Amino acid sequence: MPKAKDYLGSDQRRVTDDKAENETITALDAGDIAMLKTYGVGPYDGPIKTAEKDIEERLKRVNELTGIKESDTGLAHPGLWDLAADKQMMGEEQPLQVARCTKIMAGETEEDNKYLIHVRQIAKFVVGLHDKVAPTDIEEGMRVGVDRAKYQIHLPLPPKIDASVTMMQIEDKPDVTYADVGGCKEQIQKLREVVELPLLHPERFVGLGIDPPKGILLYGPPGTG
Repeated sequence: MPKAKDYLGSDQRRVTDDKAENETITALDAGDIAMLKTYGVGPYDGPIKTAEKDIEERLKRVNELTGIKESDTGLAHPGLWDLAADKQMMGEEQPLQVARCTKIMAGETEEDNKYLIHVRQIAKFVVGLHDKVAPTDIEEGMRVGVDRAKYQIHLPLPPKIDASVTMMQIEDKPDVTYADVGGCKEQIQKLREVVELPLLHPERFVGLGIDPPKGILLYGPPGTG
């Protein structure tokens, strides 16, 4: 039987070596493992980690000396929370009641001033100021926050603003003029006579002895704005 032709050739055919397969594998020692751990590590990685650890220890020491606890920063373990003390502190801070300062009665000095406040649906009281409030912060007609025990003024409040009024306030002044409206020349003329004339020339109505119009009503088919 003729021998089959070798198409791969001796240079491409893998020849097994019994000696190479029987070689023993040597385990890595501690030095080799330490060297492998240094692969991919920059030259300053070790000093940077040492500096970060030193900064963390020094910051912890500074917080201990200044009296800052972990519970003050909210990082303490839940088992270290003092809920009873927190509830007591919240109970000491009573909610304030809204009143209005109707009159300021001057004393010998500003610190001796007395304030007449009106608590809605309760009564009127003559009270003083809390230690945290300065006399210059309170004006007549101002809304103030008072406590429910002695009705002392603890906080000046901003004026009450109706939400419906704020919705109608114009934040950006429009740049639309009468020239931008076309086809309503007669209506624009009537509108200016009724709205602008009483504001710009009120003396004309006084001379004629008539009252200016109090308002106008615009109407039209749907879609006219």
